Amino acid sequence: MSGANLKKRHEIVVTDGHTLNPGDLSWRKLQSLGNLALFEHTPAGEMAARAAAATILIVNKAPVDASLLAQLPLLECICVTATGFNNVDIAAAKARGIPVCNAVGYGTDSVAQHVFALLLAWRNQIHAYQSSVAAGDWSRSRDFCYYLKPFRELAGQTMGIYGFGRIGQKVAAVAQAFGMNVLACHKHPERDAMPGVKFVDLEALFAQSDVISLHAPLGPENEGIVNKNLLSRMKSDALLINTGRGGLIHEGDLREALLQKSIGGALLDVLSKEPPLEEHPLSGLENCLITPHIAWASREARERLMEITVENVQAFLAGTPQNVVNA
Repeated sequence: MSGANLKKRHEIVVTDGHTLNPGDLSWRKLQSLGNLALFEHTPAGEMAARAAAATILIVNKAPVDASLLAQLPLLECICVTATGFNNVDIAAAKARGIPVCNAVGYGTDSVAQHVFALLLAWRNQIHAYQSSVAAGDWSRSRDFCYYLKPFRELAGQTMGIYGFGRIGQKVAAVAQAFGMNVLACHKHPERDAMPGVKFVDLEALFAQSDVISLHAPLGPENEGIVNKNLLSRMKSDALLINTGRGGLIHEGDLREALLQKSIGGALLDVLSKEPPLEEHPLSGLENCLITPHIAWASREARERLMEITVENVQAFLAGTPQNVVNA
């Protein structure tokens, strides 16, 4: 198989390449591995036609279900340009002998950085002060500085982390660098023990933390786990940060907590449906800051993701698929 794959000129189809490469990266390495058909976006109704000749299909969020797979008899491998692969029916792919390969670890630094970008922007009220200065308030001030609202230091406060994999551990390290105490809730506390980090259950995490950051993968067991019960346990000035998966939060319950101001605020990079409807229940709330799922997307992270994707294709061509999620 290895020799045949190396000699064969594969048809590589990228269905939704824009999120990985909006124009600042190169597809050159991938082009060298086969005949590349590149689409920045592909509507669901056009997936079968565009992928018809594919032996290797590269997708980000484009759905690949059993019905589509049945229309792609030439397909031999699927590469997902993401860690999550819930857009692919991996069981149906396995039944057809098609490995599904994902990418892991490319966005750790980028996501951790965005967690603290959100936190620091909110805590130090960067946007409010910038807008105030731009409006001339500083020029009219009688003092060399002025206050919109007092802000507090992170040092001495408690960061609570739900999910303690690569990203959770990086967030913990940065939090400790700021002088924060760190609590974590995790399935494998013994395996992933870290100096200075105390493991607690989820209710204690929400009750004791000043800042809570979500980093657990989403599954049926924890969908909507951040609900009225957990939100009611939070301190009245505590912040909830989510750069993981929007489905971890029951958004209706969070809206009520924010409207009642029973928590300090929510800083979100992900929502349960993306892109959201314009009338999303969390949009427009003064104590909710939302960014458009960009925590993972620093240029460096996307460069690493591109490299992992190329390596996944190379490994498949060599007859030794890697990062296979449906082995």
